[in-house]
Amino acid sequence: MSSIQDMADKLAEDVIAAGAELGDDRFYEKVSTILLAASPTFHEVYMTAVRVRLAERRGREVLEKALAAKRGEVAEAPAAPLAQDPKRRTGH
Repeated sequence: MSSIQDMADKLAEDVIAAGAELGDDRFYEKVSTILLAASPTFHEVYMTAVRVRLAERRGREVLEKALAAKRGEVAEAPAAPLAQDPKRRTGH
């Protein structure tokens, strides 16, 4: 990774963690607004890092729920969405 990617990835990781601590699952958007005004290039790399991290988290949740259902720990496996809900998108 380049240094801009490294910085953006670390910031995304820290901001997502801070959002959880603050109880604000959209905190990354507030930081995004500041970054857009300061550097559109850095903003785009940061938002990519945020989207990838959030997508990985969602994918891991589905995986864990599916395995729990297989093991009999929960009644039913999660259903896969048929189409992406535009309200759930994390972006601009």
